[in-house]
Amino acid sequence: MNAKIREIGVLNLVIVLIGLSVTCGSDKSTNNGPENSIVSNHQSALAFANIPESYINQIKSEFRIFYMHTSHGSQVVSGMTLLEADDELFSVNEGDSSLTLFEYGGDLGHNGDTAWVPITRAQLDSPEHDYNMAFWSWCAGVSDNTEQGINTYLNAVNGLEQDYPNVTFIYMTGHLDGTGADGNLYERNNQIRAYCQANNKYLFDFADIESYDPDGNYYPDASDACDWCDAWCAEHDCPDCSCAHSQCFNCHQKGKAFWWLLARIAGWNGN
Repeated sequence: MNAKIREIGVLNLVIVLIGLSVTCGSDKSTNNGPENSIVSNHQSALAFANIPESYINQIKSEFRIFYMHTSHGSQVVSGMTLLEADDELFSVNEGDSSLTLFEYGGDLGHNGDTAWVPITRAQLDSPEHDYNMAFWSWCAGVSDNTEQGINTYLNAVNGLEQDYPNVTFIYMTGHLDGTGADGNLYERNNQIRAYCQANNKYLFDFADIESYDPDGNYYPDASDACDWCDAWCAEHDCPDCSCAHSQCFNCHQKGKAFWWLLARIAGWNGN
């Protein structure tokens, strides 16, 4: 059985387990969630060029984002910076005609850590801000996590959704660590994916973006260093930048995938 087929089998099993074990799984609707789960992945990066300009302008006008991250999470911002350098349409934090993105130093921690929750609440409650979107990145916190620890994360985000119905929340998978389809990271990421699918959440699939090159070749044993990026960029025109822990092309893809997700949240149908 190849790794891709095994991934599908594990995902279907996890969907069943999540429905039984996650206490908040019975509530499949929030005031700020999609009717069906919307996942940003490697295919989203490919579809970036299809985003209508009208939705980009809507995003910049309407979204005010709180983003808590450390070094791995900075890859998303580095990618967005590259896109802005290529086209000012994708400007960030440049005044009224650009996207508002506030970065806060910190991440989702490790097994069962919820220190990020009160920080987020304080930011959302602050009269100085009017954030209407929030998300957080993992550093290495999924690789050594447990089923219970991931459930703690999922329940915590769902709790925020219930308490802040006017804020859109985005879930995230952890970065690749080279352990492949038999590793704990693989299982825990599938747990997050299954929950988001079953409960109609927005998901930024950090790991999936790292797992595929633009031709659709799958690298189940890859790490966050994105070794396949070197081979790809040896034969294609790739940007040059500083990308924490990885190759610049990896950051570039994540920036594209995030703009795609914002456009879907804004109402674009993806076609």
